[in-house]
Amino acid sequence: MSEAKESSAPDSVQEHLQEINALLEKQRLVEGLVHKQEMPRHELVESLVHKQHLAELQKKLDSLHSADIAYILEALPRDQRLAVWDLVKADRDGEILLEVSEPVRESLIAYMEPAELVAAAETLDADELADLAPDLPDDVMQDVFRALSVEEREQLRAAMSYAEGSVGALMDFDLVTIRDDVALEVVLRYLRRLDELPDHTDQIFVVGRNERLRGVLPVNTLLVNDPERTVAEVMKTDMLVLTPADKAAEAAQAFERYDLVTAPVVDERGRLVGRVSVDAVLDYVREAAENERLNLGGLREEEDIFSSVWASARNRWPWLAVNLVTAFVASRVIGVFEGSIERLVALAALMPIVAGIGGNSGNQTITMIVRSLALGQISQSSARALLRKEIVIALLNGVVWGGIIGVFAMLLYRSVPLGLVMTAAMTLNLLVAALFGVFIPMLMYKLGRDPAVGSSVLITAITDSGGFFIFLGLATLFLI
Repeated sequence: MSEAKESSAPDSVQEHLQEINALLEKQRLVEGLVHKQEMPRHELVESLVHKQHLAELQKKLDSLHSADIAYILEALPRDQRLAVWDLVKADRDGEILLEVSEPVRESLIAYMEPAELVAAAETLDADELADLAPDLPDDVMQDVFRALSVEEREQLRAAMSYAEGSVGALMDFDLVTIRDDVALEVVLRYLRRLDELPDHTDQIFVVGRNERLRGVLPVNTLLVNDPERTVAEVMKTDMLVLTPADKAAEAAQAFERYDLVTAPVVDERGRLVGRVSVDAVLDYVREAAENERLNLGGLREEEDIFSSVWASARNRWPWLAVNLVTAFVASRVIGVFEGSIERLVALAALMPIVAGIGGNSGNQTITMIVRSLALGQISQSSARALLRKEIVIALLNGVVWGGIIGVFAMLLYRSVPLGLVMTAAMTLNLLVAALFGVFIPMLMYKLGRDPAVGSSVLITAITDSGGFFIFLGLATLFLI
């Protein structure tokens, strides 16, 4: 890769985006002025000005890394995005389609001709093509499949057969293998004959004649040892070995724990079938984190910020509908105690505090539980201990913070009973938040659902309705 197309720092990416926006705005203004002017050979002048601006814009795009272009495309409104996409060189289409977010990728694929899609797909490796395949039309995939070699077809079939979230879905087939009975000098000569090494090559995989994995030869070990020594003498046999069926989340944890760059993947017979590299793991972790943030916010899927109003609205409807139902339940709880609120107006001012603190505490608990579940740190035996701990924390916070707000309520409204009710309601609602903060994600996890999906919406609904009911109920019993 040339230096001009190396990936940029975050600040530089923002600068590139600003430059592209400035060029697009300049093109719009200048061409608008030329279009309005009366002059000889008006169409020719207008065409020359247009080509000049396109050439300037294309020169800028050619200097950028594919990931930077993907970022810029995501940040542009649809019309400008398609104008920029038209200027991207065809041999980079596949790389950029892999880099952009799924909704933006769908908009670009819908805009492209079938022949363009086939050409873009043919530039990708089998594992990369497997990532892109679900978004490509069936007729395009058939044309791509026919253009692949027999080996590439088998690799593509294998890559597409693995479930999302598995190691097989992260695996690539681009690796270097050697035998253990050859000298290091032979390995060095073999590597020199290759055009280039696969990205992130920190170790070479050692296999037997039946392709069973025997060990790995770290590149630094190869370079510092006597060339006359054999691979078997210096290779490592104690290494992390993955299988295609392993969970990607567990592999990601292993990469972090052991500071890995690559890891071999073997089938049930111990034969080497591929490898997982750190860039694939980082992509998985980033996508998982983004999905978790979306799920916690009640969004069904990632959203193109410049998509149509209708598409964006539909994406936000499901949990808004749930919110509407829960808000109606909370309103009915308040309605039951309308008489109490009319007789003691202070209740209306204080009850949002009880609900709000409970919701915040519940979200804190859920965030911790979801994270621990994702890291595999919670078992059935530890869940009970965790629940007891959260109950104790809720009691402590209820006494401390409930006591503080109770004192304020007592001083503000000059009523000791009101202060005591406020403290008791806060403590009880924090207990509710702790119980359901543990129960909701654990139940969803046990049912095989993502524990992050809608958990914050549910806990907020429970602590709102529960907080109102507890506070107004206690006030009705002891104050009215």
